[in-house]
Amino acid sequence: MAQNSMVKITANNIEMRFGDRLLYRFDRLCFPQQQTIHLQGDNGSGKTTLMKLFAGLQTPSQGKFRLEGFDTSPWWRRNPLLGKAVYLHQHPYLFDGTTDYNLHYVQPFCQLSNQEIAQRAKVAIEMAQLGDLLTQQAANLSGGERQRLAIARAWIMRPKLLMLDEPTSNMDKLSQQLVRNMIVDLKQQGTGMLISSHQSCSLTSLCEQNWYIRQQQIVTDEVQSAITTTNHTQQELHYVSAN
Repeated sequence: MAQNSMVKITANNIEMRFGDRLLYRFDRLCFPQQQTIHLQGDNGSGKTTLMKLFAGLQTPSQGKFRLEGFDTSPWWRRNPLLGKAVYLHQHPYLFDGTTDYNLHYVQPFCQLSNQEIAQRAKVAIEMAQLGDLLTQQAANLSGGERQRLAIARAWIMRPKLLMLDEPTSNMDKLSQQLVRNMIVDLKQQGTGMLISSHQSCSLTSLCEQNWYIRQQQIVTDEVQSAITTTNHTQQELHYVSAN
């Protein structure tokens, strides 16, 4: 990725169906770096599905995704969307092993050096208050501790785009505050974030834009103009077609 280049993923003419059931359709959504978006909708409306579409973990029934500012994916990766936007489920996947092992197991998924990862891991451990849990097996952590670990691991990666699916659900107040601190720091670093929450919380107060899933459509409410990038002609654009 070119230094200081801005990235974004734009979804165009998307329709998502499960069999004969239409979940939703929309003309265009743009998920850019340096913007924080609140994704809202009733349970079962498709918030998680939308995030998985942007992460390349699910394929729309029809439509295309345009990537801007990203490096070209390796030839063997069939879906170039994979790995561009980091997706964290509300019940995050953790690797077998200790908390410390999980924090450092990010090298294959980011462009940071081992030294940078080690330096950021030290900061993340303090921010998420994981110091007393480093030798604990990740499988034995509480729900809130697992969420803090997953977000701390994402913080270490310094992602350009991050999607958080109900990130503070079932968390105590301390964990909520620690997670908010990490999210605020990522925001200051320029990470674009899509935060799914069915109700307002301390994280959604950070958002500049709202996406609403209503009546099988997705509408947006611009609180602040979407981020525009400079040197547009110098950025790489390529399309991902739905199969």
